[in-house]
Amino acid sequence: MSVSASQTRLLAPTSLCVDPGRIVALRGENGSGKTTLLRTLAGRTRPTSGTVTVGGVAPDERDPRFRRRVAALIGPPPLAPDLTVRDHIALVSSTWEETPDAVEAATRQVLEEFGLTALGTCFPHELSSGQTQLLSLALVFVRPFDVLLLDEPEQRLDPVRLALLADAMRTRRAAGATIIAATHSSSLAEATADLSVTLGETA
Repeated sequence: MSVSASQTRLLAPTSLCVDPGRIVALRGENGSGKTTLLRTLAGRTRPTSGTVTVGGVAPDERDPRFRRRVAALIGPPPLAPDLTVRDHIALVSSTWEETPDAVEAATRQVLEEFGLTALGTCFPHELSSGQTQLLSLALVFVRPFDVLLLDEPEQRLDPVRLALLADAMRTRRAAGATIIAATHSSSLAEATADLSVTLGETA
């Protein structure tokens, strides 16, 4: 597939097949098409040529079945100034879990997983940039998915927090999820990826 807009090529012809339970690191310079590829897989951008399937179906983010299977962190999520860290995570969890106990368990687990338990009562404006990135990650990791798309998830993370992210990615892979992460971090790619794909410059 490829993606162009107004005669500008955003993603050069690319072929990629990923088996379930694998982590793929998308590498490449800025402008090589990493984000465009993720947006296409998420159903937010249509390919100009070729076809895209995720789990055997064409991406359609309006389809609730597709939304349940595919989660994505592509750009920062919206944060409400009057909700705490825990409130944000519980709100997302409540969208997917069926009982209050399940919501509480999922919320507690992801707070611990990303080192956010002590920050649960903080509001977004009280967080550092690294803590805000951890919250963004927690909001996507708290929900169920078969496929996870991440765009530069390592942003603003120090080595300790990067290790938390790597652990979370490996845990989801062990549970059978497929993860495709666009990253500039060699350490994250080396710690998690089964396959590394480097995209070329677009013309």
